[in-house]
Formats: sequence, C-alpha cells, structure tokens
Amino acid sequence: MNAATATTPAKTIPIARRGLMLVISSPSGAGKSTIARTLLETDKGIGLSVSVTTRPRRPSEIEGVHYDFVTKPQFERLRDSDALLEWAEVHGNFYGTPREPVEIAMSEGRDMLFDIDWQGAQQLQDKMAADVVSIFVLPPTMTELQSRLHRRAEDTEEVIRTRLANSRSEIAHWGEYDYVIINDDLTAAFDAIQSIVKAERLRRDRRHGMFDFVRKLLDEEPVLK
Repeated sequence: MNAATATTPAKTIPIARRGLMLVISSPSGAGKSTIARTLLETDKGIGLSVSVTTRPRRPSEIEGVHYDFVTKPQFERLRDSDALLEWAEVHGNFYGTPREPVEIAMSEGRDMLFDIDWQGAQQLQDKMAADVVSIFVLPPTMTELQSRLHRRAEDTEEVIRTRLANSRSEIAHWGEYDYVIINDDLTAAFDAIQSIVKAERLRRDRRHGMFDFVRKLLDEEPVLK
C-alpha cells in the first residue's frame, strides 16, 4: 500500500435509515452532560433534543441550547395538550421532551440525543421502544460522585444534599438500560459510547433503505468477460 492509497478515505454506500433515539441517563455528577456535549461536538449526525424545564437556569446554561426554560403553567399546558413525548418531576422541577422536533428528525434519518433521567427514559421506551438506544452512566464510587458535585460549584449545599440522596434510587434503575458505562475515565467512557452509536446505526431493522439496495443488487446482471 503506497502513501496515496493509505490516506484515501474509504467510500461508504449511503443507505437510508430511520434515526435513533440515544438516551443517556445518570445520577447528577456522574458525567452524562459532559459526555453528551462532547458527542454533539464530534458527531454532526447527532442533534440534541432540547428539553423544556421549570428549573432555574444555571449561570453556564444558554436558553434554547441546554434547555427551554418555562414557567410551571406553560409546562402544564404542553403536558396536557400531548405536546410532550415524556415528562418527569425531578428534584422538585419539571422536565419534558417536545414531540414535534423529535418526530421530524427521526423521519429524516437524523439521530437525536436525550439527556434525561430514568423516568423519561422509561416513558420513551414504552412509546418508541424500537427507536430507543439507552445508556446509563455510573460513577466509580459514591465519594467521587459527591466530589464532582462540589467541584461543579453550580448548586447550593442543600441542592447537592438532595441530589446525593436521590442518586441511590436513580442508580437502582441501571438494569433497565441497554448499556451501562462506568465513568472512571472520561475518555474511555466516551469511546465506549461512540462504539455503541456506530453499531446501533448499522442495525438491519433501522436501515429501511437496505431493502432497495439488496433488490437492486440481486437484479444486477454481472458483465461477463
């Protein structure tokens, strides 16, 4: 193999497929938001499903990028009109996933990332099981989880205590997910999730365009020499 051949990228035959719903959950501080942000930065084939929430905006968060921040009455109107695919109350605040942008993206073959808790993941699994790929991120130890929450320096001590108290019940749902990653090394955890995404995109039942490809393949008459 010469140098020119070695640097030539491999060609990939485009096959139409339905987008997947990539769900990443974890207790607060386990690293799911960092992993999700890195995944969005490195894989342009994935879009973020922006949730609506009644939680106050943190200093580092941008309206319409991290969340759409709404009032409780606004959230209730969305929920009651069936405009949300899923919703949950977490730490005294409401979170939900708008239905329309997700359905449009899926039909166009675009993947959507959901940074949601186990309650939302369960609702998506109930409604759209064939489209969901769920990943649960665990901390290496509870001591490290507590340290990460303090290093984040975005929540009050009372909020941190609440998150730590709720983390055990959240972790108890790890067995409901397709994949489980222990985030003791961020790079290794991210690499594992990238591998999951690549494999799930190749699943036969998601690649509806494969039917046409195989039909054309079998109809093709080879040229005899």
